[in-house]
Amino acid sequence: MIGLKRGMVELFPHDPLWDKEAKRTIDQLYELLGKKAIAIKHVGSTAISSIGAKPIIDIVIGVNDIESILADIDMLGSHNIVYRGEDVKGQLLFVMGDMDKDTRSHHIHVVKWQSEAWNNYLNFRDYLNNNYDKAKEYEKLKEELAKKYPDNRQKYTIGKQQFIDEILKKAIVWRLNERNEDKNETEIS
Repeated sequence: MIGLKRGMVELFPHDPLWDKEAKRTIDQLYELLGKKAIAIKHVGSTAISSIGAKPIIDIVIGVNDIESILADIDMLGSHNIVYRGEDVKGQLLFVMGDMDKDTRSHHIHVVKWQSEAWNNYLNFRDYLNNNYDKAKEYEKLKEELAKKYPDNRQKYTIGKQQFIDEILKKAIVWRLNERNEDKNETEIS
């Protein structure tokens, strides 16, 4: 299943369909945006294979100039990729889904490539995909919050923020260690 009524919180076990849908959407976005999109990645909980998630695909698009995407709002809209504004300072949000039924299937975040926001999306995803226990801890928190706030996504999101901030701090250190290990292996070879 992909999609959820806007504002609702319901978690589902990880579904391989999410990865396939993310790839399809990423291919479509590369085709539509061309060279403006430096990199496009599947992020968020649907990209963490060991945990359940809301069935909404999160995609991040890294660009050199966020403002350049504003010229593509109408073109993207003609492909049912609807502009929702700057939901977070320095990020543009687009959504996909059945707008008539107020259902969202995709959240597409446009950020400056290699910015803190870009790195946070990837570090969070990669850290949890490589740290099963922390991923399961995150899943447990999400389940508790989903039970507490099934129809209030804003409170659900606020409830996760402290955990996310802690993971991002660990993920930065983890990423630096990973890069140092790669560098050391290269020097030894």
